[in-house]
Amino acid sequence: MNKQVMDAHNADLTHEDLAVLREDLHEQRRFRQEQLQQLQATPPGEPGHHAASQTEVHAKLAASARMVLTDVEQALERMDEGCYGSCQRCGRPVSLARLLIVPQARYCGCCQQAGGAGR
Repeated sequence: MNKQVMDAHNADLTHEDLAVLREDLHEQRRFRQEQLQQLQATPPGEPGHHAASQTEVHAKLAASARMVLTDVEQALERMDEGCYGSCQRCGRPVSLARLLIVPQARYCGCCQQAGGAGR
């Protein structure tokens, strides 16, 4: 990745910030991959009274883990492309405070609060 491109898109993020955020994203990716492996290895439940609800919860957990994993991988791609930390709606920087809480965030706080921004 071209250093000038990285600096232009991540003007508010230092190289140290990016390194910390990248490590957070890698840790989240590992966690979600392990979570999915455990969910796939563990059947949703024994047949019986609560089997349908257990199956539904199991499916929702797996879907949520896949969704977060996708978001994390897309954030790592944005980082590699040099556009990480820019709101995908308005183009303004996403605050470091927000990224430290949700490193895969695609939107600045204003656009996220405006609604319709999705995840």
